[in-house]
Amino acid sequence: MKVVLCFGDSNTWGYNPRTKERYSKDERWTGVLKKELGQEYEVIEEGLNGRTTVWEDPIEGYKSGKDYLIPCLESHKPVDLVIIMLGTNDLKKRFSLSSYDIANGAGVLVDIALKSGSGPGGGSPKVLLIAPPKVGKLTEFAEMFEGATEKSEKFSYHYRKIADEYGCEFLDASEVVTSSNIDGIHLELSEHQKLGKRVATLVKRILK
Repeated sequence: MKVVLCFGDSNTWGYNPRTKERYSKDERWTGVLKKELGQEYEVIEEGLNGRTTVWEDPIEGYKSGKDYLIPCLESHKPVDLVIIMLGTNDLKKRFSLSSYDIANGAGVLVDIALKSGSGPGGGSPKVLLIAPPKVGKLTEFAEMFEGATEKSEKFSYHYRKIADEYGCEFLDASEVVTSSNIDGIHLELSEHQKLGKRVATLVKRILK
């Protein structure tokens, strides 16, 4: 059985912008991925609301992906593929980060995964880096994410460069899904379906 670890934030956790609760297992993109892949794959969900790439959150706390990635990989190894989709929370005004810095934060996570020895036989797992979807129309999060829409427009370019640098797989989520206009950050049900199916196609190719 191939093991696929999905490491992300609230859009991997399955935050529903309409209800502010969690989509069911079958509705989340990770659940769609699992269904599309079938019984030969194990899909592990590691989504956390508010998770950043490498930055400590002075208000919410315990959100740095860097701090949790190594123990996460250790607890689930051997892992065939690590899917990383983080960076949206790095856009919060409190961090004052450029899209360049955010992409490089994601690159730190790619590097950690590749050097972790958590793959089959103590080797490197394969990595799929996903550039988060562009930020949409901000409503309740407008002040928290001030300036985020413009910065997120550059995610595709910078994340692709990081993927090229580390030689990992890449997907631009904005080519597949659109953030909800309810809050500008999260994905609606239809978008989870789209993302899960697209990622499944990539996973099958990567782990063939």
